[in-house]
Amino acid sequence: MILLPPLLQELVEHLFTAGIKPILVGGFVRDHFTGHKTNDLDIELYGVTSIEALESLIRPYGKLNLIGKSFGVLKLSYAGYAIDFAPPRTESKSGFGHKGFNVSWQSDIDFTAAARRRDFTINAIGYDPLEKKLLDPYGGIADLDARRLVCVDPDTFIDDPLRVLRAVQFAARFDLTCDKQLLALCRDMICAGALADLPKERIFEEFKKLLLLSARPSIGMTLLQEMGGLSFFTPLELLENTLQDTVSHPEGSVWNHTLMSLDVMATMRSGVWRDDMVLMLTMLLHDIGKPDTTFIENQVLNAPKHAETGVEIARTWLNRITEDKDLIERILPLIRYHGWPRKLYRSNAKDSDILRLSTHVCINDLIRIAEADFFGRAFVTETPEHFEAGEWLYRRANALGVLFEAPKALILGRDLIALGMKPSEAFKTLLDRAYEAQLEQEFTTKDTALAWLVTCL
Repeated sequence: MILLPPLLQELVEHLFTAGIKPILVGGFVRDHFTGHKTNDLDIELYGVTSIEALESLIRPYGKLNLIGKSFGVLKLSYAGYAIDFAPPRTESKSGFGHKGFNVSWQSDIDFTAAARRRDFTINAIGYDPLEKKLLDPYGGIADLDARRLVCVDPDTFIDDPLRVLRAVQFAARFDLTCDKQLLALCRDMICAGALADLPKERIFEEFKKLLLLSARPSIGMTLLQEMGGLSFFTPLELLENTLQDTVSHPEGSVWNHTLMSLDVMATMRSGVWRDDMVLMLTMLLHDIGKPDTTFIENQVLNAPKHAETGVEIARTWLNRITEDKDLIERILPLIRYHGWPRKLYRSNAKDSDILRLSTHVCINDLIRIAEADFFGRAFVTETPEHFEAGEWLYRRANALGVLFEAPKALILGRDLIALGMKPSEAFKTLLDRAYEAQLEQEFTTKDTALAWLVTCL
């Protein structure tokens, strides 16, 4: 039995008195069994005579969103929940891609028929909150108990290419093993080019769920590999056959290291989705330049300048899954400089080196990337307890005030004007020269900056 908060119970009873039978469906019911908390709730409504009548019934309960009304969906914000109300429906394939369906709203069909359109058995579980009864016509609860991902209907599953990526993220989020039949279906869909029908924003949303909602994103990425899907996200498929030095990377290939690093970064997520997405995508792509740069020298594998090479490869990859330019521009510097915390630590870098680094990348984010990179591998001896390079750089950057951003310029245009200069090409040149001098710590305060400026005029 799923206990509903009193306010939700009041709402479903209100619908029932109006002749509508509400059934809770989808993720809310599934997450009750997995122990995950969600405030998103889908309610199928049996016996609805019109969307307008439904609208009048639920409008008094909260903020109503009518964007989906033409599709038979009403969205209500109520009691801390985001609720989607819709009559049960059936779907038939009418065209290509994720949206190529005819949808038929059928208020008089039973739950088994309505649930047949769903992708996986774990998402085809319903709950009748009035009779306090679970509805599980396709064995979703048993599949959850067995940690098994199974499709509801093989004949209709293949109609929607997005389901391939949904399988990947569900497997990772709930630690599920893909059923053999489902794995074969996904392989066939990928081989037939199904993923090419998906718009990039839908691909991004599935990656977002995989990277932000799973404790071990490596499970999903490994499943995508088993499905033959890495080649669609080229050049990820090259990482598996790109070997690394066995001393620094006993785990083997770049792919193994990437998966381990992803899982480490998953333990470091902050809960701020945009920040976490930057870091998780960076970890996925941080060594994407290694296939192009790895060679053997004196019987040692090396990949010089793989970070620099990886920047443009990563840019191309990211542009295939998102239009979010700001997100991309935050990721690329982290890839470019991901090895620098250890590099600066080993050389006991000067303050000026750290100041200059802060003008290219957020050092706090960079430290986290470098830490996941460091721990995302096997170790010949015991795993270190600390990432010394990161702790060292954190202390230094924090003391310099550049942990999160570059230092503000001490000499500004108004300072030049106050000394009688007029804006010109030389004006900008002097400001650039002054900032370089500041980074080199030729001056560290406003007074010493102004004294330095006087000597330049």
